Formats: sequence, structure tokens, C-alpha cells
Amino acid sequence: MSIETLKALVPDYAKDIKLNFSSLADDETLTQQQLWGTFLVSALATRQAQVIAEIGAVAAEKLTPEALNAARTAASIMAMNNIYYRFVHLASNEEYSTIPAKLRMNALARPGVDKVDFELWSLAVSAINGCGMCIDSHEAGLKAHNVPAEQIQTAVRVASVVHALAAILDAEQAFPVAAAV
Repeated sequence: MSIETLKALVPDYAKDIKLNFSSLADDETLTQQQLWGTFLVSALATRQAQVIAEIGAVAAEKLTPEALNAARTAASIMAMNNIYYRFVHLASNEEYSTIPAKLRMNALARPGVDKVDFELWSLAVSAINGCGMCIDSHEAGLKAHNVPAEQIQTAVRVASVVHALAAILDAEQAFPVAAAV
């Protein structure tokens, strides 16, 4: 299992996704922990089994067990928070924004990795899940830690490319290129 395995599955019509995937895998804007944690949380957020398996295998080689666990934690907490806070943000009834969430989020206080890394990962998942409130919150947290916009953008670029890769693989499974020809 490897990045090469995933790239080999990308059809010619999605060559740009393959090229972006390759360049991001070698990106030096983020630390290795930030980069591979972002790849992992993004894969988890897509829910696409093959993307999770392939990226997870590479991430397991590049991350400590603590970082792997923290990335899984970020993906799971954001899967919950992104739905709840997207509802609060999108609901016409503003009363919901005044009611306590009453959702346990203890992991946010002690994520098991540097707070900046956890915030980057949370931002990536929030971008995939389309939660504006969470995007704003995590971006503000990163800015408060003086994280440059280029690093924030890289995390979101990883999320966007991993999401696109998952969408392509799902589409190919449902309607292969050979069937389209």
C-alpha cells in the first residue's frame, strides 16, 4: 500500500488531481507530522475505504502512535462538531446559537499533539465537511499561534485533493472509465 497505488488508480481525465497529490505528498510547507496528519484526517473525513487504507498505511509509517491517535481524534470530533455547528450557523432561528452545545469535546483540551497540529487537522476536516463556523474558529486559533497563511492554505489544499481523489475513486467504482468509452 502506498501513494503510488492510489496514483495508479487515478484515470487520465483526473491527471491534475494525480499531479497535485504527488506534489503535496512532497510538500515542505508543513512539518512531516502536520502534513501526514492532514493527509490522514482528510482521508478519514472522505469515508472512502481505499483512500483511508492507502493513506493510513503511509501515515502509520510517518507518524508516531500518539500523532496517529490524535489525527483520528481530530477526525472524529470534527465529524460531530461540523454537523452541529453547521446546523447552528445555517439555521434561520438564531436561538440555537444561544443554547449550549452540550457535546463532550474533552479531546480539544488535550489532543496528544501540539495544539497547532491538531488545529490544522481540525481545519482540514472542517473544510471537507463545509462548516464555516468551524473553519473560522480553527483558522483564528492558528492565526493566534502565528501560523502563516501559506501553511493554513497547504492544509486545505491537502484536504481538497484528498477529497477529490476519494470522489474520483467512488465515481470510478460506480461508473468506470471503460463504461464511459
